[in-house]
Amino acid sequence: MSGLVLHNYFRSSTSYRVRIALAMKGLPYEYVAHHLRHGGHRKASYLSINPQGLVPALVLEDGTMLAQSMAILEYLEETHPKPPLLPTDPKGRARVRMLSDMIACDIHPVNNLRVLNALRSRYGADDTEIANWFRHWVNETFAPLEQMLAHDRQTGTFCHGHTPGMADICLVAQVANNARFNVDMTPYPTIGRIRDACMELPAFIDAAPQKQPDAE
Repeated sequence: MSGLVLHNYFRSSTSYRVRIALAMKGLPYEYVAHHLRHGGHRKASYLSINPQGLVPALVLEDGTMLAQSMAILEYLEETHPKPPLLPTDPKGRARVRMLSDMIACDIHPVNNLRVLNALRSRYGADDTEIANWFRHWVNETFAPLEQMLAHDRQTGTFCHGHTPGMADICLVAQVANNARFNVDMTPYPTIGRIRDACMELPAFIDAAPQKQPDAE
């Protein structure tokens, strides 16, 4: 096997994270799509690659499979350190990981497709209730995240200083997901400003869901 292979879905925010990082690092890859709403990720052919049946999964040149977007980002940072996704100082690295994890650990796990489908199938939630659930958990984290970004002098053009990194990757992917559920971004001007700054950069633009070959 030669080259990187990214198993993903255009609308998956975790897949979007990895696409941004690969683009930032200048790493080409083969794009393999799995339609989550049609069960493509549950087919035996994909489960033989990633038994968890989730996206993204990055298959390395030697055939090693890496799943979980944050682990993939850390791997890319360690193996291809330029341009960096994390600051050089320990406190800065911890801050960026903290901001990233607020999204990756506190918002995404309760709002991913598996959970939303379970709310619908097990508890009879309708579209309005699903949207309210999604917005609730976004707002629970975006409110403090906005305050932390707005009042910390370490925040610059981006989440940490004036170059984009891991926290910006997570932020942009989450804001893209928010749009599908009509999350009101008015209370979050700093988050919105950072997102807009990121979306002027080719890596973020090229990795966007609507730019992918499986976009609908």
